[in-house]
Amino acid sequence: MILYPAIDLKDGNAVRLVHGDMDKETVFNENPAAQALEFVNAGCEWLHLVDLNGAFAGEPVNAAPVEEILKQTKVPAQLGGGIRDMATIARWIDKGLARVILGTVAVENPDLVREAAREFPDKVAVGIDARNGRVATKGWAEETNVMVTDLAKSFEDAGVAAIIYTDINRDGAMQGPNVEATAALANAVSIPVIASGGVSSLEDLRNLKSCGAPLNGAISGRALYDGAIDLKEALDLMKV
Repeated sequence: MILYPAIDLKDGNAVRLVHGDMDKETVFNENPAAQALEFVNAGCEWLHLVDLNGAFAGEPVNAAPVEEILKQTKVPAQLGGGIRDMATIARWIDKGLARVILGTVAVENPDLVREAAREFPDKVAVGIDARNGRVATKGWAEETNVMVTDLAKSFEDAGVAAIIYTDINRDGAMQGPNVEATAALANAVSIPVIASGGVSSLEDLRNLKSCGAPLNGAISGRALYDGAIDLKEALDLMKV
């Protein structure tokens, strides 16, 4: 399994939110590129980036710090938030991004996901953010009636590289991931699933590894910044 350290960008800083609430932020680093280098130098093989302002605005807002991260680090990075048209997708991939994450448009314009996955093989992931089993969009501000598994299954034949599943109620709350729901989703589809939201201890990572589903990896943010997860230990654990 791959450990994806999360760098959430708001107003140019690396922050963490609680339950996706933009008013409940903690700034962890005013230099996101330096934070990214710290993760890479510790041995991380991927980076997970989120443009929080972009998710609400519907277009990239924190492009400058993302570009700086791509410039300074040599590991692949995936980015979500405000990516809602082919031009933006092409621009990010052209700038060296390994994978774009499409969330809101996966619900509102699934044809775009299919077109992007055809145009850029292995470079398009679908971000499914859920509250109580239902998909939320627009930076988690809007809840839909779409069920997580139904949305994931609709992309089975699209050629997407991964599904990033986030349980909003667990995100940033340090209460552990929703292992049961994540495993159920991973067993329901053939697309690789990455767990996100609430990963706050080595025990959480062990539980995800032994959940009975072939997970691609797990994303962790606040726990790495707070020191609740020792990064080196986590990386060693994920390799076993």
